[in-house]
Amino acid sequence: MNPYVFVVGCPRSGTTLLQRILDAHPQLAVIDETLWITRYLHRLRYVSAEGIVAPGLLTRLREDRRFARLELDPESLEQLTRRLEKSPLPYSRFVTTIFDLYGEARGKQLVGDKSPGYVRSITTLHALWPEARYLHLLRDGRDVSLSALAWKKADRLFEGYPTWPDEPVMTAALWWERNVRLGREAAAELPRDLYHELRYDDLIRRPAATCAEICGFLRLPYSDSMLRFHEGRANPSPELPSKRRWLPPTAGLRDWRVELSPPDLERFEAVAGDLLHELGYERGVAEPRRDRLTAARAARRLVSDRVRSRGRPLPEAWAA
Repeated sequence: MNPYVFVVGCPRSGTTLLQRILDAHPQLAVIDETLWITRYLHRLRYVSAEGIVAPGLLTRLREDRRFARLELDPESLEQLTRRLEKSPLPYSRFVTTIFDLYGEARGKQLVGDKSPGYVRSITTLHALWPEARYLHLLRDGRDVSLSALAWKKADRLFEGYPTWPDEPVMTAALWWERNVRLGREAAAELPRDLYHELRYDDLIRRPAATCAEICGFLRLPYSDSMLRFHEGRANPSPELPSKRRWLPPTAGLRDWRVELSPPDLERFEAVAGDLLHELGYERGVAEPRRDRLTAARAARRLVSDRVRSRGRPLPEAWAA
């Protein structure tokens, strides 16, 4: 049943590269960021408390630019609209139908989704589709923070983090840790055969072997077409952002050892050094100074209070 797989991870971790690799498989299509699946789930105007879709949801979605990018057959959507008007349809079945239509248009039976932010919604998604799989891409948080802080939409990433104006690096560390911990905590409740963690570094350094491991998890035959996704599309111009260059797996796009100043490295590790250690990443600072650790604890309290006040999930480790 579709959705077959969700590609998740902290944003700026390389999930677009993974999505393009997977989408090149002859049996699997992976949508690039629906984003709307969890957005409409709890809006009673579109989905009832019992999980039944209102006919107006499809009308609303057809106005969404990301939904429009799916380029679904208009007649098929009209048929779905008439179906919704005649009989109730659970939200999970509605989304499955959309994914099935996308797969039919691409000539593929299996369809997945890459929306990195769904790393915070794994429990919700699992309740809707108990057999869906999850690929969680992990990347060194220091490289992730460099990418996030340099992004022109950084304000959007760190919206709601009160520490952002005065402590951008600590904010990026807290943001990365929150995303990673929420994903891993939710995964602990899943059947083992539905969740797989992989490292961005492995995807870069040994792409063929890593793709073979992914195919094993997805129960698909390995295809070397996965590593040819960029052919005919690559543009090496350094003036373009990496996503628009359609590069193959490429080392050195970010390197915290070179790009992160010693004070900022200490700030990051004062916040998220424990998680770096848990994930097996080397520490750049043996022991952050006491004043840095004090500032990190204060920043975590501020962010935790703000996130909690907005009704958004906190990692269990933070609550403790």
